[in-house]
Amino acid sequence: MTYLLALIAIVAVAVLCWKAFGPEKPHPSSTRRPVLGPDDDPEFLWRLGKQHRDDSGDL
Repeated sequence: MTYLLALIAIVAVAVLCWKAFGPEKPHPSSTRRPVLGPDDDPEFLWRLGKQHRDDSGDL
């Protein structure tokens, strides 16, 4: 019985050490760009305006 309790304590300490000093996961908010709709994306609007100017100049 003492060996079982010692084993549980060792496993618990190992898990706590892994959580404290193990490899860190990147935060999802820092690695990904927020999702924007096309009407909120400045690059999309710029390309759309450029395309519109190019199309209207061909008349």
